[in-house]
Amino acid sequence: MSLAVLLAQKHFITALDVNKQKIDMIDAGKSPIEDEDIVRYLNNKSLSIHATTEAVPAYQDSDYVIVAAPTNYNPIRQYFDTSIVEQILQDINKTNRNAIIVIKSTIPVGFTEQMRRKLHNDRIFFSPEFLRESKALYDNLHPSRIIVGTDMDQPEQRAQAELFADLLEDASEEPHIQKLVMGLSEAEAIKLFSNTYLAMRVAYFNELDTYAEVNGLNAKQIITGVCLDPRIGDFYNNPSFGYGGYCLPKDSKQLLADYEHVPENLINAIVESNRTRKDYIADRVWKQLKLRKEGRADDTDAEDVVGVYRLVMKNQSDNIRNSSVQGVIKRLKAKGVRVIIYEPVLQDGSAFYDCLVQNNLETFKQQVDVIISNRYDHCLDNVRDKVYSRDIYERD
Repeated sequence: MSLAVLLAQKHFITALDVNKQKIDMIDAGKSPIEDEDIVRYLNNKSLSIHATTEAVPAYQDSDYVIVAAPTNYNPIRQYFDTSIVEQILQDINKTNRNAIIVIKSTIPVGFTEQMRRKLHNDRIFFSPEFLRESKALYDNLHPSRIIVGTDMDQPEQRAQAELFADLLEDASEEPHIQKLVMGLSEAEAIKLFSNTYLAMRVAYFNELDTYAEVNGLNAKQIITGVCLDPRIGDFYNNPSFGYGGYCLPKDSKQLLADYEHVPENLINAIVESNRTRKDYIADRVWKQLKLRKEGRADDTDAEDVVGVYRLVMKNQSDNIRNSSVQGVIKRLKAKGVRVIIYEPVLQDGSAFYDCLVQNNLETFKQQVDVIISNRYDHCLDNVRDKVYSRDIYERD
């Protein structure tokens, strides 16, 4: 989405790894993802924008090439898979040696310096982005800070980094933004530590919620009281089935991998806490199913069905990547529970983790005995007695 911000200033961008339909939508000024701000921006702004999957025409005349490709966490290697980013950097390097290359993908600490040496190119910079799901453009137009990593011992490179930071600030809608130019590895570390801190905060309030539920306490009252302390604040405190989405799970695991030869306890605990939370949620639902079956006077062999209301992490989102409820589904399936999923972004009648996908909400409500919902929606009000959710504030 940082690419879209630069476009507002009539800079050239390239959309990579998008299919033909999405390319056509971008060229037509339509958003291929669910984000109210992007939709409004494309509808109301006069932009010079062109999407392409042709690398050479995109790179060859560019002053800046921004790389925002995926770096998924590889659980076998216990490390980010940076192969896509590496291939893109090699292609740019062959096509346009004069371009300033700015990596925005989340990468391991030390990666940018490694690629500079490998490609013999000191015009590769790193600039982390801090974007909320479904609020990507807004967070680029109103950034909390702008960070650019470079070789601080080289005055020319530092000046180039400062110029790029100024471009990002000029493209924003804020009069002044805190800008930090620093070393490459330090900039890379900021992204990993920031996201792992957010993961820790989610995990903390989830463990508080687990304690309250097990002991019959009112979690909302406790959290509200705790968060009135201004040092803690009333944010990132709504219990869930675990932290998920594209960034927090993989970034916290990558940071843990970077601690391989460094003493630590907390980083590992954050990663383990998220697994424990999903174990707890699945076990809680499983026990409720057993109690339901034991208390039933009719056919005790009847199969109870768990319904999952939405796979997306947040309301007003169409992104299901690595959502925490998927971990709960896997655990319930391992216990032999039949699961049906209501998810409009998936094809009706298809299968997800061998679970039937249902697009008709009312039919879904009738088909299931218990509904688990990471985030509660008032469309479930007429079956609230079926719903299990820890969404105590009914917000993201």
